[in-house]
Amino acid sequence: MTNIDWLVLLLTLGGIVGFGFWKGRMSKQNIEGYLLADRQMPWYHVTLSVMATQASAITFLSAPGQAYTDGMRFVQFYFGLPLAMIVLSITFIPMFKKMNIFTAYEFLEGRFDLKTRTLTSLLFLLPRALSTGVTIAAPSIILSTILGWNLYWTNILTGSVVTVYCLFGGSKTISYTQLQQMFVVLGGMFLAGYMVVHLLPAEMGFVDTLKVAGKMGKLNVIDWKFDLNNRYNVWSGLIGGFFLQLSYFGTDQSQVGRYLSGESIGESRLGLLMNGIFKIPMQFLILLVGVLVFVFYQFHEAPLFFNKTVLQKVEQTSEYQEITKKNKEVFEQKQSAVNTLFTAIKTNDEAGINSGRTAVLAADKQANGLRDEVKDLIKKTDKTADTNDTNYIFLSFVTKYLPQGMVGLLIAVILLASMGSMASAFSSLTSCTIVDIYQRIIHQQDSEKHYLNASKISTLFWGIFCIIVAQFTANIGSLIEAVNILGSWFYGTILGVFLVAFYFKFIGSTAVFWATILAEIVVIYTWWIDLTAFLWLNLIGCVLVIVFGYLFQMIENQVKKTA
Repeated sequence: MTNIDWLVLLLTLGGIVGFGFWKGRMSKQNIEGYLLADRQMPWYHVTLSVMATQASAITFLSAPGQAYTDGMRFVQFYFGLPLAMIVLSITFIPMFKKMNIFTAYEFLEGRFDLKTRTLTSLLFLLPRALSTGVTIAAPSIILSTILGWNLYWTNILTGSVVTVYCLFGGSKTISYTQLQQMFVVLGGMFLAGYMVVHLLPAEMGFVDTLKVAGKMGKLNVIDWKFDLNNRYNVWSGLIGGFFLQLSYFGTDQSQVGRYLSGESIGESRLGLLMNGIFKIPMQFLILLVGVLVFVFYQFHEAPLFFNKTVLQKVEQTSEYQEITKKNKEVFEQKQSAVNTLFTAIKTNDEAGINSGRTAVLAADKQANGLRDEVKDLIKKTDKTADTNDTNYIFLSFVTKYLPQGMVGLLIAVILLASMGSMASAFSSLTSCTIVDIYQRIIHQQDSEKHYLNASKISTLFWGIFCIIVAQFTANIGSLIEAVNILGSWFYGTILGVFLVAFYFKFIGSTAVFWATILAEIVVIYTWWIDLTAFLWLNLIGCVLVIVFGYLFQMIENQVKKTA
């Protein structure tokens, strides 16, 4: 990066974090102020804070790469979100606000018992801590790639910065910082999309770019085919995505804590509903940037492998040089075919479009074959190397082609997104640890100052734990998929517990406790044998808790009758 990029990066980060600390300085020095911002946030704070919590650096780092390799179909993952926001606004929010709770799991003790509350809290803590480790790794990948730093030390640096920020900031600082973060993040991604189109041939406009992308199969936004093994289609998004989003926003404390900070039921409801309206267009924009980058690389030779650090291990080999030579020939063929396709699109020549499209896809298939050869060569050289470069695609484009200042801004966008998501995660981990475990079970009676200090110690502990987790995430492939797969292991089961609590009053605490354990075992086993696409795990876990809970309750009632 140039000095201008560093200046833009530091001014953006420093300005937003400083503003957050300044606005949050008047928050009450007690546990309610530290964890829930004194419950005084207006709806627009709730909306942007909720969006910032979900849209981590993974979203802005991995999603464009996901669209580059797989098209726009990932957006279907969010189709169930608006429906989930409506259900939450009607059911969860009034109940949580009425009880004036700190965490979602406090409600479960009143409905069931302490062991069910504790079990559900633990089911939340495990995946949230693991996914936060992945969130730390995402910006570390950026810094280590750009600056040539060791990835493990970079994880420690980025994780430590956010840990200290959360340790001293509290929830109100997090909320105000997230408000500014989202404005910069959305503006930065819009500007990135504009720059991609600007860098294309002068005769190509935005609409022309979309037409080329469409002919190459990248605008696959809607897939109506019902297929349990297809990760992303309308049905997995509406049904599986609905249950995932309902569980995530309704039972994951990182999100519950955001709207519990709303100053009223109406403000919290409006905040969530606005999130349901804005989230899909935001995700569409981010994925579209990846598609635009794909079209850009039809006119410019794309790297054979986007992770430069790994590629350096084989760049000097004769095998790689031979593959490079073949790739240049394939690119020349592709470029000629793309120009033919573009000319045919401009003149509405259907025969030319069909022949051009066939030629482009054939050349693209050849290029992908050469990429696979490079991956095999990398594996041959280093068996431990990560050959999934999805997370590096957008980063590689930004650092190579965008002008001075823009690179610093885009890096700031990704780091800001990471900070927002990590801050909410640390806050939620601390809330559950202190309120559901420490204050409820270990140390029940003490002063506000004691629990405030305990909260800060908990934040430090989880920061260290998540940094350790981050050290093992370098080779897990697409980060955005990894986080959602991890969430799908647990979110459906947790949601099932809450739905039983709300709607199945005859199911008691013992039945739901054992139903939850058994359902979780089945969900993990279902994933292990790869029975279905991961989004369906949310539905499976939720339904199994209800069914097992019903059966166990029937057995318990029968035993009582015969006793």
